Amino acid sequence: MNTILVSGFEAFLTHQKNPTEALVQKLDGTEMDGTLIKGIVLPVSFARAAELLIEHATAIRPNAIVMLGLGAGRKQVTPERIAINVMDGPPDNEGAVMTGQPIKQDGPAAYFSTLPIRKIVNELNRHGCPATISNTAGTYVCNDLMYRVLDHLQTAAVPAGFIHVPYTDDMVGVEEVSLPGDTVEKGIGQALRVVASTL
Repeated sequence: MNTILVSGFEAFLTHQKNPTEALVQKLDGTEMDGTLIKGIVLPVSFARAAELLIEHATAIRPNAIVMLGLGAGRKQVTPERIAINVMDGPPDNEGAVMTGQPIKQDGPAAYFSTLPIRKIVNELNRHGCPATISNTAGTYVCNDLMYRVLDHLQTAAVPAGFIHVPYTDDMVGVEEVSLPGDTVEKGIGQALRVVASTL
């Protein structure tokens, strides 16, 4: 049986919740179209997030890796096209502050997602979940995780990439940008089915 490893993040900065944490916990151990889904919740840490995910992937040897994170202020589910070789942003959950440092000294400027992101977006929209490709994963821990994982996998035939999800409506007031939680959950489920269909 094929396995997809799905990661989410804990809450961070001023966000009291992170929808990807509960989503990954719910997905862990389930089967989808004959594919086993394994989940892991990662710390919002430049030093540890990618290290933990790579360790987990080495142990379970998944056929694909789908990383999830909160895209606060976004209105759609957004598969990321690219991760860039830079760390910059507010303090992570361990207090580390990065101000323009490269993720990997002398590493490539960027890595492109190896997930079928166009097909994912088309299928999500077809099933009623607003989605679009994003051309920036930012410069915070999400981008760092995507870059490091793709760098690790560059000689392996394991598709991997990052998907940001918006606030869910249980997180914010009606004046804030959000999507219903069940819409996000169904959308990510559909994205995983797309990935599973390519394995």
